Amino acid sequence: MVRQINRLTARTVATVKEVGRYADGNGLYLSLSKNGGKRWVFLYRSAGRIREKGLGSAAAVSLKDARLKADEVRKQLSAGLDPINEGRKSQGVMTFAQCAKAYIASHEAGWSNPKHADQWRNTLKTYAEPVIGKVPVNKVDVSHIMNILDPIWRTKTETASRVRGRIESILDWAAVKKYRSSENPARLKGHLDHLLPRRQKVAKVQHHPALPYKDIPAFMADLRTREGTGALALEFTILTAARTNETLGAKWDEIDLESKVWTVPADRMKARVLQAQPLSDRSIEILKSLSTDTEYVFPGNGDNNPMSSMSLLAVLKRMNHSDITTHGFRSTFRDWAAETTEFPNEVVEMALAHTVKNKAEAAYRRGNMLDRRRVLMDAWSDYCSQPVGSPDD
Repeated sequence: MVRQINRLTARTVATVKEVGRYADGNGLYLSLSKNGGKRWVFLYRSAGRIREKGLGSAAAVSLKDARLKADEVRKQLSAGLDPINEGRKSQGVMTFAQCAKAYIASHEAGWSNPKHADQWRNTLKTYAEPVIGKVPVNKVDVSHIMNILDPIWRTKTETASRVRGRIESILDWAAVKKYRSSENPARLKGHLDHLLPRRQKVAKVQHHPALPYKDIPAFMADLRTREGTGALALEFTILTAARTNETLGAKWDEIDLESKVWTVPADRMKARVLQAQPLSDRSIEILKSLSTDTEYVFPGNGDNNPMSSMSLLAVLKRMNHSDITTHGFRSTFRDWAAETTEFPNEVVEMALAHTVKNKAEAAYRRGNMLDRRRVLMDAWSDYCSQPVGSPDD
């Protein structure tokens, strides 16, 4: 049966008022919206689903011209092309910089640390955009990537690795959006790893400078003579083996003083998993010494703002310990547990909220081991508080 075409008339187009689609035949429709707007659309099937390509407003495109546009769409379909994708190409492909901006905008709401978006923008602006910022994203190739990475791979290896990964993510996003179709030139495994020396060969992993665990009792004794919320926040961070952002973002509704548990929500944890952290008696003392009239446990400028990480670094500086970082105390805790205690590794790792890569160990650690971790954190607190020069020091 021959499909009927040219069903509509110019009068019908001008007078129809009921919301809906009106078929002219063979894919062309007049679409009338609730607000009275009329436009031409072409419906076709692609990859098992119906797609709709707009052909313009009926106020600007006549019935005759709409049929001519529909003929062009049919020719593209006959040639095996997707009319919507072809339309995007005709409008001009997005540049890499435009794709980078769109990628960051669509992902930053899901990043736990607000600084991540700025880090992405800054590194891409510094290293990638001078080379490929204005290049159409479907034209970015291996030579572009090598021009970006070669100057910094050996001297700024960590930065170069992050830049490469960010470029790879943006180009993958562009491919999903149909802005490019070729292989991702920023892919490392089985691709750039044939052109670049291994990271381990050109740069050693830089660990956060840490205080030797034997020096903790003397350090803690000095810290407890310091005044200010910054000193208390630093001590609390050490006693809980927490990451800096976990402490600074702590809110009072996360603290259960009676049960002596601090529940850190998943969106502030590196592994994106909620962490119930047992609190030692000294940690509870610190919390009870603070005002509960603020949203944040350790407020910064204004009651509704968290303390800055610079406040903790300032405490270390005043104590003549600019050579170590707040994060480094997690390593101090790990070394103390390994060298001086018999706590199982899985208990210590869970106290540090480390992600488990070993599937067997991950299955073993389905629970949160709260009671066992409480014993561990109490022992750590006791060690930090022991008199300087004691036999265990």
